[in-house]
Amino acid sequence: MKTKIIKIGNSKGLRLSKTILEKYEIDEAVELVLEKEYIMIKPIKNPREKWAQKFQQMSKNGDDNLLIDDVFEDEDFEEWN
Repeated sequence: MKTKIIKIGNSKGLRLSKTILEKYEIDEAVELVLEKEYIMIKPIKNPREKWAQKFQQMSKNGDDNLLIDDVFEDEDFEEWN
């Protein structure tokens, strides 16, 4: 893809289309990877970004139950004393 460098105040920059921003989920910031022959623009991902919303949805759906008991019936806590 070819794009022009544009003047932004005293600096210059690249304009990315809305389609590209949405496709690569670019919001506020990107990471620039600088190599000898090229510059790579990577979206910054926050893996836990929407966890709170997802947990609320799980609770609403009843999907937040433990799959394995956190304490087993035959567990011996005496050895920890």
